[in-house]
Amino acid sequence: MANILVLTELSGNNVKPVTLEILGKLQGHNLEVASLGELGGESVEQLAKFGAAKVHSLKGEGLDKYSPEGHAQAYKSFIESQSYDYIFAGATSQGKDLIPRLAGIFNAGMASEVTNFTMEGEQFSGTRPLFAGKCLAKVEIKGPKPHFVTVRPNSLGLVEDPQSGQAEQSSADVNVGSIRAVIKEIVKGASEKLDLTEANIIISGGRAMKNSDNFKILHELADTVGATVGASRAAVDSGYAEHSMQVGQTGKTVSPSLYIACGISGAIQHLAGMRTSKVIVAINTDPDAPIFTKADYGIVGDLFTIVPLLNEELKKVLEK
Repeated sequence: MANILVLTELSGNNVKPVTLEILGKLQGHNLEVASLGELGGESVEQLAKFGAAKVHSLKGEGLDKYSPEGHAQAYKSFIESQSYDYIFAGATSQGKDLIPRLAGIFNAGMASEVTNFTMEGEQFSGTRPLFAGKCLAKVEIKGPKPHFVTVRPNSLGLVEDPQSGQAEQSSADVNVGSIRAVIKEIVKGASEKLDLTEANIIISGGRAMKNSDNFKILHELADTVGATVGASRAAVDSGYAEHSMQVGQTGKTVSPSLYIACGISGAIQHLAGMRTSKVIVAINTDPDAPIFTKADYGIVGDLFTIVPLLNEELKKVLEK
């Protein structure tokens, strides 16, 4: 049985779902969670439900906004005061920036962006996609502890029947040290929807969308099913969508439960970013489009006809 700390990020007042995925997978070990900032009562209850025995709220000067230097020093100060075998975190934008820095500080090994793993006693064995997902590598970590692991959001899934439990809460002041680079302002996007990397349902449009205004029909469908809208590189390069919406090797890598590709041919670059989706639905006028070789369900037809029809039918189903 390993002593494990899971670092969580807050989305508003809630913990990000990837934290719950990690906790669910690690049930049976000594699990603790740490966050920078105060966690609400509901969040603590949720963490306890998924197996957290202790929840630590870390406080320090200059931690109200993300700083790789400040956050790393804060976690370093706390981790050094404890005895953990592994440190887990989500492979979010922040996690990808912070955890390698922490691993470097501790001169420790790290497995990055694993999509599955097992933990036999204190022995970790993970699965990590390589070469744009064309092959899967089995990774283990050696060297001094604690070992560090980041997990791709939506890759593990949530435990269907988590057990109720109680978590001990603690609050600790941590030493941040001097922060040489300070983030003055974080400008949020206009959309209130989840980021692509965390979304459970994604609806993406390709060059066949023809212009940015036509993305309206994808947004309407997304509003119906609670999805986030993405785009292919071709659509972004054509000016139809912002780069923050790009899915693919030079965009964002996603692992939603459902991925709907509208007017996307299925270039290798795009497949590299979404091939780990649980269910893929393709809508395209070309029956020989490469996307159909990866799709679980395919519709050959005009997306401008099919998407509105799909939207209306889903509204009827969801109203029942």
